[in-house]
Amino acid sequence: MIQTEICDLLGIEYPILQGGMAWVATKELVAAVSEAGALGIIGAGNAPPDFVRDQVRGVKERTNRPYGLNIALFSPYVDEIVRICIEEHVPVVTTGAGSPSAVIPPLKGAGIKVIPVVGSVALARRVERMGADAIVAEGMESGGHIGDVTTMPLIPQVVDAVKVPVIAAGGIGDGRGLIAALALGAKGVQMGTRFICTTECTAHANYKERICRAGDRSTMTSGHSLGHPVRAIRNQMTQQFAELERTGASEAEVIAFGTGRLRLAAVEGDTEQGTVMAGQICGLVNSVVPAAQLIHDIMAQAEQAIQRVCEMRLPH
Repeated sequence: MIQTEICDLLGIEYPILQGGMAWVATKELVAAVSEAGALGIIGAGNAPPDFVRDQVRGVKERTNRPYGLNIALFSPYVDEIVRICIEEHVPVVTTGAGSPSAVIPPLKGAGIKVIPVVGSVALARRVERMGADAIVAEGMESGGHIGDVTTMPLIPQVVDAVKVPVIAAGGIGDGRGLIAALALGAKGVQMGTRFICTTECTAHANYKERICRAGDRSTMTSGHSLGHPVRAIRNQMTQQFAELERTGASEAEVIAFGTGRLRLAAVEGDTEQGTVMAGQICGLVNSVVPAAQLIHDIMAQAEQAIQRVCEMRLPH
């Protein structure tokens, strides 16, 4: 059994967090992940408060294990989502896409663990000063909104810069990635793309199939002109988006073109005109399995990876 201080902090069996992905991380997946001993995280995204409250209550109906909720700080409903988290006694909140300075005090005041997602050392230091209980350091290999530093150099630098536990994310999809992250000083990992391809995930079958067919170079980034790059699997939509940026389309035109594209892929199954957000790890994903089996397999792979390292011999 591999346990770290993040297990103690969050009350979970395994040092694995499931990423809080909008339109994808719904109550069905979250409850299954938490019930299996990891931390399932609801993806609130831009969803309205009534939907988010239903998701929270749906998780609580399905499991009594710890779970979390991700607040996207660009959402117009941030204040309402914070209030829901407090009223529903959500045990863990992760934040992303902005500064969590306004949400940390009320959440922590309600006894909620707050774990911001960051992409740089500077932001990691800032959120620690704000009172973060732990930090997810996410490299640009991840799917969705990304920073500009890769996971391998980011994790040890963040670990050296802060005192709170660090959770590694970006380009991690199996037990080997978990052990690599622990070797870099992280106390756990967050995985997003791999959990999309589970039976409990409500993402459209076309979305999952597109990930399972992907290779190591199947993703691309766009949105650089907006200052908020996004990684997704190459398709007609990403190529059209890149062409808009290349030809100097206005910010309003680019935003209008991209609006609603994730839902189009994840919910409606249009994987050509929708945005199939996925990380570079998608090349390792080739099957859809139950969440509990996935977590069991990850931990078994991790133990095998440790054994391989222990069997290595230094030259005399």
